[in-house]
Amino acid sequence: MSAFGFPGGGAPTPPQGSFWDMTPEQQGMYSANLIMGTMQSCPGKSVMAGVTGFGLGGVFGLFMASMAYDAPVGMGVQTMSDLPFKQQMKIQFTDMGKRAWSSAKNFGFIGGVFSGTECCIESLRAKNDIWNGVAAGCLTGGGLAVKAGPQAALVGCAGFAAFSAAIDVYMRSDNKAPPSTDEDL
Repeated sequence: MSAFGFPGGGAPTPPQGSFWDMTPEQQGMYSANLIMGTMQSCPGKSVMAGVTGFGLGGVFGLFMASMAYDAPVGMGVQTMSDLPFKQQMKIQFTDMGKRAWSSAKNFGFIGGVFSGTECCIESLRAKNDIWNGVAAGCLTGGGLAVKAGPQAALVGCAGFAAFSAAIDVYMRSDNKAPPSTDEDL
């Protein structure tokens, strides 16, 4: 992998002539290598994290909006129970859509920025350890909170870094060698 996760030689070259001159097995291997190279690059990882975060954020936003029993934000409604059922449903679905869209954008942005930052740091350091996630968390958290001032940026940096460290420690805890006997369990 070369600088910032871009594959060094670009796309793999077909072994002979064009793609359509290959056997089905060669086409499959060529396509698989092309997909794996894209997914292992920093832009590929960032896009995948952003798209996945967008989808999960949308589902999370729908769920959280459906659990909110208060009046929807910005609708000018004092009590929902005073409105007819059809209007209540219209307001609730509108609110669910707005909250889902907002959560989807936020989760997608955070996922893409964190993943891209972590991948770039990993490429620059040429190491895969816990400190890549901690540094990426700090940069992401601080960057997201920078508009609120330096104190908020510092708190965002510390919070995201701590959360990233906790997740990395948990995810890397299974990388131990298996026990030699059942008694070691």
